[in-house]
Amino acid sequence: MSRRRRRPLKKPEAFHVDERWAVSYMDMITVLFCLFVVLFAMSAVDQNKFEKLRNSLATGFGTTVTDKIDTASGTVVPPDKAKRDTEGFTNLDLALKEVDRLTALMNQMNAKLTAEGLAQDVQFQIDQRGLTVKLVGSQTFFEPDQSSLTLRADQVLDAVTPVIVPTPLEVSVEGHAANLITAYPSVWELSSERATKVLRYMVERDGLPGTRIGATGFGAARPANPDQTEAEHEQNRRVDVVVLSDQPETVRALIPEALKARVAGK
Repeated sequence: MSRRRRRPLKKPEAFHVDERWAVSYMDMITVLFCLFVVLFAMSAVDQNKFEKLRNSLATGFGTTVTDKIDTASGTVVPPDKAKRDTEGFTNLDLALKEVDRLTALMNQMNAKLTAEGLAQDVQFQIDQRGLTVKLVGSQTFFEPDQSSLTLRADQVLDAVTPVIVPTPLEVSVEGHAANLITAYPSVWELSSERATKVLRYMVERDGLPGTRIGATGFGAARPANPDQTEAEHEQNRRVDVVVLSDQPETVRALIPEALKARVAGK
């Protein structure tokens, strides 16, 4: 028998280097196709949905981009009231709470003063600084043209200071004087000495920590009235005990608005 002859195997054709460009070309075409698809999708944005998203983000960050919020009707919350703390309170909420705290302190002081028959000698004021207790009238609290406290001044401070002591609040004692000639070298010395005497009494006699109180003399620089008549002079011979609010400035700035809301019963 004759053996069949095997056909010789064909040698593989040599790879042509000049054909490698085809792979890179196909990759580039694929990338360009994807790019055009993305560009087409971006050009077909739903304007209504975009506006809703933009307004929603603006409200969340406390800005005022438009007059509507989210998908519901309403007013964009002002930035100073939209910011919330870790417990979820806005600045206005905190201002309302601060007004309530200061009002409670004022009511406690007034109740003690009324019980002692001293309420007519003190005026109260709540503002951005805190609670101001005004000791008005030098003839009531000080000897004429002197810095020594009278017995009535001692009684008033004994009623007011114990209400402040349990709180963490700081106190500023501020002396004022009428713009008149005194036995002192100037009204600055007189107002400063009176403020210092009040400070010492509150610390040494009524137990207010010395680290929480300071004294300042303003002389006649901050009159409460035109300071022309004797009655007006008497109103300017005063010492203010200011219980300072410990809230941030953004909250304290809203205290007047919060006061109006409380007066309105809100």
